[in-house]
Amino acid sequence: MRIAEIFHSIQGEGALTGVPSVFVRTSGCNLRCSWCDTPYASWQPEGEELAVDEIVRRALSYPARHFVLTGGEPMIARGIHELASRLRAAGGHLTIETAGTVAPEGIACDLASLSPKLANSTPPPEAGAWVRRHEETRLRPDVLRAWIASAGDYQLKFVVRSRADLPEIDALLREIDPHLPPHKVLLMPEGTSQAVLDSRHAELVELCKERGFRFCQRLHVQLFGHRRGT
Repeated sequence: MRIAEIFHSIQGEGALTGVPSVFVRTSGCNLRCSWCDTPYASWQPEGEELAVDEIVRRALSYPARHFVLTGGEPMIARGIHELASRLRAAGGHLTIETAGTVAPEGIACDLASLSPKLANSTPPPEAGAWVRRHEETRLRPDVLRAWIASAGDYQLKFVVRSRADLPEIDALLREIDPHLPPHKVLLMPEGTSQAVLDSRHAELVELCKERGFRFCQRLHVQLFGHRRGT
């Protein structure tokens, strides 16, 4: 399995914000988001090939027992089901951070952190064939329903630039399940610098107050800046 990085930090996003966690970032992605903050695992995937045994050994070398499988897109990584099972068997709590374009197919998971990609993620024309591939792949309501039905818990985390993204979010939520609890929906500002994030906070807070959605900060950017291993 190609691994971009394994590191020990705190969870910066979502329901488990602030929890010490071990992150296993797989390399490779089936999307090409214009604002991708981990191009080394997506646009230009890099890393070393590691056996599942070695990945587990490194993950267990840290004291945290909250594990996060992330990417790129971890669900396209070879051996991801075995890795998830091994980490869960070691007594860990397992979060899988995925765009929700690949079905879970019984994968071990305590928290499915689902991040469907909105139209604001469409790559620029110079991405060539990836523009069409991204648009055809980025939203899979049927797959999202499968994750919600099978995971121990879930959250729907949307990367938002402005209020203009809300109609697309509303339409997708209706298609997935018109009765989804609003508190399962998280709005996270798009941006990799604290200045940009701060400029979007106020509008997102108002949207969350209006709809009952949860505001999702990017605590790791605030604490460490936009850099790897955090």
